[in-house]
Amino acid sequence: MSVSLRIGIIGGGGWLGGAIAGSILDSGLVDPRNLCLSYRSRQSDRFPDSFWTTDSQELADRSDVILLSIRPDDWYPFALDASDKLVVSVMAGIRLGVLSERHKTGRVVRALPNAAAEVGKSYTPWIGSNDITSDDRAVVRAIFETCGSEDEVASESDIDYLTGLSGSGPAFPALLAAAMMRDAVARGLPADVARRAVNTVISGTGRLLERRNDCPDDVVQTFLDYRGTTAAAIEGMRAAGFDAAVANGLSAAFKKSVSMGDAS
Repeated sequence: MSVSLRIGIIGGGGWLGGAIAGSILDSGLVDPRNLCLSYRSRQSDRFPDSFWTTDSQELADRSDVILLSIRPDDWYPFALDASDKLVVSVMAGIRLGVLSERHKTGRVVRALPNAAAEVGKSYTPWIGSNDITSDDRAVVRAIFETCGSEDEVASESDIDYLTGLSGSGPAFPALLAAAMMRDAVARGLPADVARRAVNTVISGTGRLLERRNDCPDDVVQTFLDYRGTTAAAIEGMRAAGFDAAVANGLSAAFKKSVSMGDAS
């Protein structure tokens, strides 16, 4: 799909905004001249054929679709008239109704890509307001399919939960990897060897799960059925509260997402 619309990314100079911009351009979804990006302090060297500005209203006026890729704390004092255009927020917690009222448009979408958009491997759940059209839905899907995969979900509560689950991107695998590496180093392995071992386990697992598309429970059960060293490790982690720790973390993330929305 090639989109002739003009797309603007507020926060295009940031990590996530830049990752989305790169995916959009790499896919050929839009011509670089139809992409407008805003920045706060320093213009990126990337995307030299696109339009850069520090004026968010200028970006909005030049765009048909506006992506808000800024921190919620930076958004609260932020004023932008989107004049009935399609606005897509990738901010955690900010509700559709608040976005619609603030930006003067009924066509609003909440989406939660993650940092893996940088390598085209993000999972992006999203939900639109009642006023978005079938064409709007097609544009949203096209944008986030350039970043990986996407799903339209049924409720804003789903988005709030997935903010912690998939919006975390590499954070949770990195948390596991960090714990594994610390243990390896504590047992005498050189840090560079431990890092290579752990990073390869994590990255290899991701590729394997992607290729096979197995249910994670089935993968775990396969190793448990072998009754070997991996089964002993899994049982030890679970006995120490691994599953409960994950559930508690996701619950905390969900509550934080809801509270961020309440603050708006």
